[in-house]
Amino acid sequence: MIRNRQTVEHYKWGHSDGWRLLDRSDLSVIQERMPPGAAEVKHLHRHARQLFYVLDGKVEMEIRGEVLELSPGDAIEVAPGEAHRVRNTSSADASLIVISAPSTAGDREENEPLPSR
Repeated sequence: MIRNRQTVEHYKWGHSDGWRLLDRSDLSVIQERMPPGAAEVKHLHRHARQLFYVLDGKVEMEIRGEVLELSPGDAIEVAPGEAHRVRNTSSADASLIVISAPSTAGDREENEPLPSR
């Protein structure tokens, strides 16, 4: 089966969108769209190794005590246990592919308090 944003499960996180292109226990591939200003809460995965690959836009990845800017075509690996956060600080949508092995389902620990509402 051909998989694309029209044929796979869609979900929302915050103001962002995700599409589960591959959703297996041993491997997950997600396309995400982050609007300007969107950010994750800093978190880590005990078991999953991830690769973030930027398709469009620019994002900042906070990891290993650094804030790195990623542009289209850039990728960054996040090892198990590394706290990280991705943020779109640009004025345009950002689109990313996030590959996780194994899946991050049930393998997420917040590394900072959730913002109050």
